[in-house]
Amino acid sequence: MTDLSRKEFLRFLAASLGSIYLSGCMDQDKLLSKSLSPDKITPTPFLPDPQNTNSTDPTSEPEEIPTQEPSATPDSVYPDLAVARKGDPEQMVRAAVESLGGMGRFVKPGDVVVVKPNICASYHSYEYAATTNPWVVGAVVKMALESGAKQVKVMDFPFGGTAEQAYRASGIQAEVQKAGGKMVVMSNIKFVETAIPNGKDMKSARIYDDVLRADVLINVPIAKNHELALLTLGLKNLMGVIYDRPYMHINLGQRLADLSTRVPSNLVIVDAVRMLMAHGPTGGNLADVKKADTIIASPDIVAADSYAATMFGYEPDQLIYIKKAVQMGLGIKNLSKLNIKEIDLG
Repeated sequence: MTDLSRKEFLRFLAASLGSIYLSGCMDQDKLLSKSLSPDKITPTPFLPDPQNTNSTDPTSEPEEIPTQEPSATPDSVYPDLAVARKGDPEQMVRAAVESLGGMGRFVKPGDVVVVKPNICASYHSYEYAATTNPWVVGAVVKMALESGAKQVKVMDFPFGGTAEQAYRASGIQAEVQKAGGKMVVMSNIKFVETAIPNGKDMKSARIYDDVLRADVLINVPIAKNHELALLTLGLKNLMGVIYDRPYMHINLGQRLADLSTRVPSNLVIVDAVRMLMAHGPTGGNLADVKKADTIIASPDIVAADSYAATMFGYEPDQLIYIKKAVQMGLGIKNLSKLNIKEIDLG
């Protein structure tokens, strides 16, 4: 037997370590899947893009990139962000969206619209602030149909209980049906492997087909605490459109920003009628709920999330997904640069 050359030995060592790494990632993802998903989904392990020398190990500390916000548009006829307070949910939604130019600015006659609320679990009713307020969602459906939408579909991919149970328990199903919209149970077979060409870390994901085909996506998160991500807001709410959610928790901030490049929100309406201040994302204690009677609306998902973050006492940069989204030029976090319309309905 001849001795290995240095080059052959290094090649052998790299291949062996790569095999061990991939095996470890798959085992870790299986554990994450069992602990975080009731469906025990086995996510696809991270595989660096062989054509992209910037692909990173998701377990490593991401490289710091200088923050570069896009320029604000001070000459725009509409404000960048609207905040309505002290009305009932529908009044506040209508006032905020009208100040941005009305729903007709975002929804055109004949459009198929997907409304994405947060309906994470079937454990509690809306009073516990773990799911989007049903009257907020109903108002969005009404306004989209009033603007001429051909169809308005409302959907989420709950991680606790079945979709049918979560839709009923949240109160959202009743309000959507009353408004003329359609509740969609997201079928596993309709998640489509989709390239994310502008992603820095996540280059593909299984994304729900109806979301990809929609003319308009209206993102309607509830403002709530999240023990891993600090807060669930618009960017985090997009996790409900993909299949392999446990896979997202590795390098979560960057992957949420990556996902938003492929699934952009045409309009973000943050429900802060009742805010879950602690023990999110599922809550369960009314003592953790703050009644704020506020709606935030913006076509800029970063701006909407940044404003909502301040209502919890956070600076936008404290949320890693906001920081990563800004680095990718997806929106503005500096509220002083924004034209903000404040509306008091009280």
